[in-house]
Amino acid sequence: MKKIFLSIFMAAAATVCFSQNPIVQTNYTTDPAPMVDGDRMYVYTGHDEDHASFFWMDEWRVYSSADMVNWTDHGSPLSQSSFAWADGRAWAAQTIKRNGKYYWYVCAHSKLSNAMAIGVAVGDSPTGPFHDAIGKPLADGNWDYIDPTVMIDDDGQAYLYWGNPRIYFCKLNKDMISIDGQVENIPMTTEGFGGPTFRERQKGVKYKDSYVEGPWIMKRNKRYYLLYAAGGVPEHISYSIAKKPRGPWKYMGEVMPLSNTNSFTNHCGVADFKEHSYFFYHTGKLPNGGGFDRSVAIEEFKYNPDGTFPTILPTDKGVDPIATLNPKERVEAETMAFSKGVKVESNDETGVYVSDIHSGDSIVVRVLDFGTVSPTSFSARVASALQGGKMEVHSDAPDGPLLCIVTVPYTGGWEKWQTVNVDLNQKIEGVHNLYFLFRGNQGAKLFNFDWWKFQ
Repeated sequence: MKKIFLSIFMAAAATVCFSQNPIVQTNYTTDPAPMVDGDRMYVYTGHDEDHASFFWMDEWRVYSSADMVNWTDHGSPLSQSSFAWADGRAWAAQTIKRNGKYYWYVCAHSKLSNAMAIGVAVGDSPTGPFHDAIGKPLADGNWDYIDPTVMIDDDGQAYLYWGNPRIYFCKLNKDMISIDGQVENIPMTTEGFGGPTFRERQKGVKYKDSYVEGPWIMKRNKRYYLLYAAGGVPEHISYSIAKKPRGPWKYMGEVMPLSNTNSFTNHCGVADFKEHSYFFYHTGKLPNGGGFDRSVAIEEFKYNPDGTFPTILPTDKGVDPIATLNPKERVEAETMAFSKGVKVESNDETGVYVSDIHSGDSIVVRVLDFGTVSPTSFSARVASALQGGKMEVHSDAPDGPLLCIVTVPYTGGWEKWQTVNVDLNQKIEGVHNLYFLFRGNQGAKLFNFDWWKFQ
């Protein structure tokens, strides 16, 4: 009965006017690469710097969720400075797990060749720490060497693909950090990809499409799928299929047509999670966003009966929750469905925390299951080097029932943490959304926020 009730509530909650896209509001995020590990969906992203005039990107970031609506920010466990041979352009990347290790394939500008290169980092957990696995590029010396994607086949053989405006690929050894054989080129044919590269097009010939960049390799039901940004600028997402990793490939058409994404690029990833299929991509839909200030978004979809992709259109709504969050366990403040105004920071001692909180800012956390016994108090870990401020905790709406008000004092510094405990004003049971509203002196930063918990 409880399961039925939760399903009904979550379905009802999904109809509330939530704009889940983009899924992260505290940073600009790009080139999403999803990976399922255990009961969580991880997504590895690039990071567009604020107010950029080009693809100025220095780090990669990690986010995860168990319910697809509340995303935990795990910070930046990898940056271009992690690779001694790199000096900028931390562009698209993907992570995969093998034998208990996590391999993060990246591209960056190489100081060795003065061109782009493919590198690989390794870590013992999906959130790191990560380090350069080999101390040099895996593949170096070509401006086309960008946007790696990786797959481990059913027989254990791993393949790595990358490239703009053509696709390169190679077999990886079992160690995942060395190439087996030679780097090969996939022919850019009309049959395979809708047309040749733009450099190889014949004048006056009309082509179906063209591969550009951002490949995503996957296998499903004994068929290989290669999704990619296509068509030139602006980009849409198309795909091709094959019976073998090398091809021959057959062009299948568009997945995400040109739409109002406010971004002239696109980059996708696909993953199945808890019996749902998800399509990750990026837009320029955050405030002040655009072609160089992009943000990750997600759409749920169902494959056609024959295994082909349906047409997937971008939405502001995004996806519905598929699980609930337990508010009686410690919840990191950087776990949120939506935020306004706040940013995140991190350090070695505290990890990731919410910062840059000003009066009028807010955080929303969705589908929290309080169970049948109401908590009686609320705790928050906070720090302030100034006068602090107040945090209102409401259920169901910004003007919904006021559960409590947390008064944050001066704690002695932005890293001088203090746990504040308050009693609840009223009972709360069942599944609810929570709204954290921040109040205080106008203009000044109020406090930092590390975690919270009901008890």
